[in-house]
Amino acid sequence: MRKIRDVLRYRYTTELSLEAIARALKISKGVVAKYLRLAEGASIGWPQPEDCDDLALERLLYRQPEARSSAFIGPDYARVHQELKKKGVTLALLWEEYRQASGERGYQYTAFCTRYRAWAGKLKRSMRQIHRAGEKLFADYAGPTVPIIDGQTGEIRSSSVFVAVLGASNYTFACATPQQTQADWLGGLARALTYMGGVTALIVPDNPRSLVRDADPYEPVLNRLTEEFAAHYGTVILPARPRRPQDKAKVESGVQVIERWILARLRHRQFFSVAEADAAIAALLPELNSRPFKKLPGCRASAFALLDAPYLRPLPTTPFTLAEWKRARVNIDYHVEFDGSYYSVPHALIHREVELRVTQSTVEVLAGTRRVASHPRSPRRGHFATTPEHLPAAHRAHAEWSPGRLLNWAATIGPATAELVKRLLLEKPHPEQGYRACLGLMRLARTYSPERLEAACTRALAVGARRDRSVASILAKGLISSRSRRPHRANWPCRSTPMCAVRPMTTEPERNPHADATNPPDPEILTPARYGRRLRGTAEARPGRGLGDRRALCDARRSRAGVSRKSPHRPPVARGPAQVLAGVH
Repeated sequence: MRKIRDVLRYRYTTELSLEAIARALKISKGVVAKYLRLAEGASIGWPQPEDCDDLALERLLYRQPEARSSAFIGPDYARVHQELKKKGVTLALLWEEYRQASGERGYQYTAFCTRYRAWAGKLKRSMRQIHRAGEKLFADYAGPTVPIIDGQTGEIRSSSVFVAVLGASNYTFACATPQQTQADWLGGLARALTYMGGVTALIVPDNPRSLVRDADPYEPVLNRLTEEFAAHYGTVILPARPRRPQDKAKVESGVQVIERWILARLRHRQFFSVAEADAAIAALLPELNSRPFKKLPGCRASAFALLDAPYLRPLPTTPFTLAEWKRARVNIDYHVEFDGSYYSVPHALIHREVELRVTQSTVEVLAGTRRVASHPRSPRRGHFATTPEHLPAAHRAHAEWSPGRLLNWAATIGPATAELVKRLLLEKPHPEQGYRACLGLMRLARTYSPERLEAACTRALAVGARRDRSVASILAKGLISSRSRRPHRANWPCRSTPMCAVRPMTTEPERNPHADATNPPDPEILTPARYGRRLRGTAEARPGRGLGDRRALCDARRSRAGVSRKSPHRPPVARGPAQVLAGVH
């Protein structure tokens, strides 16, 4: 103010020019002219009144112009911000509605957009994102955990807190889970969608290994169960990029809100189960969602009802079933193993690799994309779950036999066969032994007629023979009646061979009166060729020798022993004293 007073004094008391006044006061000529112009505008001359101090002089010189009433009506920027979150709403549409309401006193489109962006820039945001109504659901786990006390051991373990936030309305959900496994992640997402009452078009979680098989920044690959979850709810799961928290900024803020307004309130409480902690968190969620916004109108609940709720997709009619996928190889007994239990598959898949989809109640087997078997999950280790259709025909026929079916078959043969089958089933130590013995009788029924089998069973019961081999022996030796002869046997030319107890037969085979179309010769009857083959398996046989060589070998042994073919008796052998004494006793 001193310079201004000097300029006024020199101007009104002397005849100095502006240039001279500037040189005397060491200021520029323009500043001198500016001061004189301000003084003329304020009607200030020289001398000044004594009560005019520097503050009064400054008020006179720099007097503020009177505020003029604005000719424009400003828009409600908070409402504009909320309306932009709705689908199809643009700034141009909102400006047109604003101009219709304000008329000529409304801003033009450029001023409208500029002033809104300046207002939105004052909001506290780290990254500018526009979230459409019902479009995105962000999910993550909070850093702090809830301690759970074991009531029996006193051990303290941690329980994780799952958080989900809607993009447009900031509607928040939280729950407690035992860990952060795949089941916990998908279970939390399912509970969040149920809490919201609908499904968003996109779900943006973090990128944990339990959900993402390949956390690629551009094309992440989800694991199989996560893909099934997305397909079940008709949505898309797009994990956030690694080390990019801005991709899920909404849930990052939601986690902070949960920590401050819920977990901080529960810090002095003790929980003895995850269910107790989850119930405590659920009780505080309505209060959190009802807290009013600081800069926006309404609260999370009202914004959800206005923005997100009308645009959510409906929930599926059935809840999602959590399943575990595992690869397994089919064993030679056409069963696959899971958790100590065994489940059958079609026998054609032996040695092939299949996939198991295991839920809490079922075990499904998939070969490629085709489901080949489904079994109820067994809680017992070592249990075999077998479907009869998976067995081969021979195994199925064996497995289908039961005591009732065996008795019914025996009754079709005759009462003696039925009685023998009954005794076989009752007298064997284990039922499987009785089944096999009865199946042996059924094999004989394919060789012999029902009448002969019934007669053989009658004889077996009469002599106390209760084995299928006994019945087979009776049929083979022709012991059914006194007139019966042995089944057909082929003869060989050797008439006396001490090494084989076979009676001599003619070169022509005898006709068996009991042999017919239904009773072919016993395949176990010895023929010369079969005899030669059987001898080759003994210690007496020599490789490469036929029947003639065999006969010569027998004669040589007899000659060494002093026995002729006509006199098969051995000469007396001298005995020593020991043998004599043994014979006396």
